[in-house]
Amino acid sequence: MDDTARRHNEKMKRIKAARDKMMETKTEERGLIMVHTGDGKGKSSSGFGMIMRCIAHGIPCSVVQFIKGGWDTGEKKFLRERHAKECRFFVSGEGFTWETQDRDRDVAAAQNGWRIAQEQILDPEIGFVLLDEINIALRYDYLDIDEVVAFLQTRKPPMTHVCLTGRSAKPELIEAADLVTEMSLRKHPFKDGVKAQKGIEF
Repeated sequence: MDDTARRHNEKMKRIKAARDKMMETKTEERGLIMVHTGDGKGKSSSGFGMIMRCIAHGIPCSVVQFIKGGWDTGEKKFLRERHAKECRFFVSGEGFTWETQDRDRDVAAAQNGWRIAQEQILDPEIGFVLLDEINIALRYDYLDIDEVVAFLQTRKPPMTHVCLTGRSAKPELIEAADLVTEMSLRKHPFKDGVKAQKGIEF
């Protein structure tokens, strides 16, 4: 073994020892409140990635999709056609608010979605609930942020995971969450005149 390989080996041993020591202190298990927000792409995609993981591990899950319910999304098609037993899929929105042009309908749809979301979160058979684009409903005050946070903090079962996606997550939700990921936008083809691509955006 030459000096470079030996130094690398010794460094990796030190890193592993430190990592093993750190992992000994991580013993708690509990259901997490997770928030995916920011202007960058990937918030819903990451949430649906966790849905795939849950299905693979045999964890029953649910999706409640707010706002973009009118879209024929790949994830909705895939889960309803191929994994309906493992994952329940609910749609509560009729499209983005600039498309519906009817705030009362948007509010009613969001409220119905939140009612379904609470039922799914409280269901003892469900281990993971994805509230896709709920942050948009909260941003436009279709839902009461205090009510949502209070429910998550006081009524969510201890081992149930909940992920809330969408831009402009409210500070109250960020404060209440266990894990917050903010997707930052560096470049996007939409700015160059490229429309949303099937399989990428939806």
